[in-house]
Amino acid sequence: AVVSTQSTGFASGSPFPKYEQNGVVFEPGQGNNAYIFPAVALGVMCCGSVSIPDELFLQAAEALSHLVSEKDLEVGRVYPRLSDIQATSVKIAVSVIERAYELNLATVFPKPANLEQFVLDQLYDTEYPTFIPDTYEYDISSHQ
Repeated sequence: AVVSTQSTGFASGSPFPKYEQNGVVFEPGQGNNAYIFPAVALGVMCCGSVSIPDELFLQAAEALSHLVSEKDLEVGRVYPRLSDIQATSVKIAVSVIERAYELNLATVFPKPANLEQFVLDQLYDTEYPTFIPDTYEYDISSHQ
């Protein structure tokens, strides 16, 4: 796609390996539903939006575009790295929430003062404390 269009950027629904063109190494982006739909869903669930109009999807797309760094662009990525998806989703969700409040769609009141922290607090955490009790060496000879 890049060669036939003489482009320097490429995104696909599937992962592609890095490639070199004219001495520059490019890293294709994986442009699929991983970015917009989950972040919009997270945002509307966190703020209790009464509906999900097109404006919220446009807001999500705009927020995503602002998260593409110069480094991403230098290597031909038109999306942030997929390995940064959770942080990216949180930022997009915050933007969606802001827009939902502007459109009077949000039902969570009062509006959280720190939306990013509010969203982070709603995320599922896969880190569990240990369920194995602490064990200690027991010297039985000291009790005879």
